[in-house]
Amino acid sequence: KKWESDRLLSFVPPDGNFRLMSYHVGSSSVVAIPVYVRHSLQWVGGANSCQARLDITVGPKQTMGRTIENVKIEIPMHKSVLNCSLTPNQGKYSFDPVSKMLIWEVGKIDQTKLPNIRGNVNFVTGARPEDTSANISVHFSINQLAVSGLKVNRLDMYGEKYKPFKGVKYITRAGKFQVRM
Repeated sequence: KKWESDRLLSFVPPDGNFRLMSYHVGSSSVVAIPVYVRHSLQWVGGANSCQARLDITVGPKQTMGRTIENVKIEIPMHKSVLNCSLTPNQGKYSFDPVSKMLIWEVGKIDQTKLPNIRGNVNFVTGARPEDTSANISVHFSINQLAVSGLKVNRLDMYGEKYKPFKGVKYITRAGKFQVRM
């Protein structure tokens, strides 16, 4: 009740490190997504072709100077995909031909050289371009940044003789962030 009316959180801390609070920002809130994904999948060689060219670039946007870390791209490819021959300029990728899952583990995003992966995707004979759309899932984290705008202004302690260090650790993590391909 005190949190809802006065925005005041009161608690008795346990010994050692602990997590005081986690929160989730719902889809009704307007939050600027700090990452963008540019992508293209273009069929090569005409209507009877069984090959397409894939190009994906990931970059930062509105990170307030913070580094985007632990970036991972997951693409569940269409069942008509046979294999992928891709070249990333950063990180490593894997394609599982059974589950048809393409996973690109990028790592940190360097703003001077944006991570990119490109190459060929081979399809079974008779695959149609309209069958190849997919959702790109993007996972990332940003230390010391809360894109929701939630921040700790003050920390008061009563009954202690020492002045505490305001030790607040902000981490932004991607929940279900998807881009349509």
